[in-house]
Amino acid sequence: MDVFRWDAGKSSTAFPVPWRAKAFVMIEKLVLPEIRALLSENDAVTLTDVLNDWLPVDLAALLAELTDAEDVQVLHMLGPDLAARTFEYLDLPTQERLLSALSVEESARILDRMSPDDRTALFEDLPQEQVDGYLKAMSPESRAIAQKLLRFAQDTVGRLMTPDYVAVRPEWNIKRVFDYIRTHGRKSETLSVIYVIDEHGCLKDDIRIGKLLLAPLHGHVRDVMGTKFVALKATDDKKTAVEQFRKYDRTALPVIDNEGRLVGIVTIDDVLDVADEEATREIQKFGGLEALDEPYRDTPLTLMVRKRASWLVILFLGEMLTATAMGFFQKEIEKAVVLALFVPLIISSGGNSGSQASTLVIRALALGEVRLRDWWRVFRREILSSLLLGTILSSIGFCRVAIWSAFSRIYGPHWLLVAFTVGFALIGIVLWGTLAGSTLPFILRRLGFDPATSSAPFVATLVDVTGLVIYFTIASMILRGTLL
Repeated sequence: MDVFRWDAGKSSTAFPVPWRAKAFVMIEKLVLPEIRALLSENDAVTLTDVLNDWLPVDLAALLAELTDAEDVQVLHMLGPDLAARTFEYLDLPTQERLLSALSVEESARILDRMSPDDRTALFEDLPQEQVDGYLKAMSPESRAIAQKLLRFAQDTVGRLMTPDYVAVRPEWNIKRVFDYIRTHGRKSETLSVIYVIDEHGCLKDDIRIGKLLLAPLHGHVRDVMGTKFVALKATDDKKTAVEQFRKYDRTALPVIDNEGRLVGIVTIDDVLDVADEEATREIQKFGGLEALDEPYRDTPLTLMVRKRASWLVILFLGEMLTATAMGFFQKEIEKAVVLALFVPLIISSGGNSGSQASTLVIRALALGEVRLRDWWRVFRREILSSLLLGTILSSIGFCRVAIWSAFSRIYGPHWLLVAFTVGFALIGIVLWGTLAGSTLPFILRRLGFDPATSSAPFVATLVDVTGLVIYFTIASMILRGTLL
């Protein structure tokens, strides 16, 4: 096995050459200490030889573990194209940190070679003055592309697309298409799909490369193209792109303007990033807080507190109504203290069932599995499921009271009535909680709000208060003339 050696002080270490190309799984155990040792020894020759054989994603993992000064050193040792591809795999905070550490000219060299869509995503996160400085230092061609993409609104497909694609004409023969791909395909974001345009640049079809490979060389593009294709508009919302990719199971989709001209393409990697961001925001809202605009570790403490405090205050004020409801039934509690023992059990069951229903419906709405017009079907379905769920919990609650009463007198001589009270209350509260949790997202969507704001804590708070009213109302009916 080939090895290379380097000296660090009095020691000498040998590394097998294949470790350069392996997945970067040994970063903490082996690779990171040795890279840092090479950096401290200023062994630029060995580092340049080794690092330029690595994959961009592995280099990005290395940069994430190094200090600011070490990151700059490593970038200087990479070839221009490799440095740019590595830069694309870094998260936005790391990209911003490195750009501030590099000179404007060095940053511009990296930005020039970045994919247009990744560069646009970076520029969205930078101050406008800083973006203007980088644009001035970039090449005229890259600057024109960047300015064109930045003119689109921030949450539109235009910000996701790249103008790097291969487009051919219907009258070309297949041989000419392949010659054109060989000449102009190196910068294309993907070659899995070739786009057909007319003399005005209007999109006519998109053809999978496999279809062209199987066609005879003397044949023409119009012989293999169809009349149906799926395209996004540059002004469409990013969420629309996610829905279209999911619906049509595509790896790339063309982007057209209002006149139908092909202006770019969107690839699946960018759409997955959007889907991840949307899922993260939804999950954060489910937890009862405002969605964070930055990763957790990069969010300032003051902003984190502000994002969390608003909903906590609202939920706390809502929970205060629970104390008000308890005070309203104070006489009943004084007469039958045993009722207070089941309050946590009752309200938690309602809150849990409501949170379950809310989560299921919100996710179904987000995925397009149900729509506003389906509210009645969901309502009927949840009535049946909540009655079954309530019956299950009711049976457990009834048995709990009955079994405990067989060995103690904690529930008094009227334990059977107490058991029926708990059982019927659980059915009613689970029914109410489930219906509230499943209906509230539809109401919010109809009013134009994000259904995710009906998060689990909010539904739980709502059901806690109303659940007490249901519980004590049922208790007053069943226990009247005995404990009450």
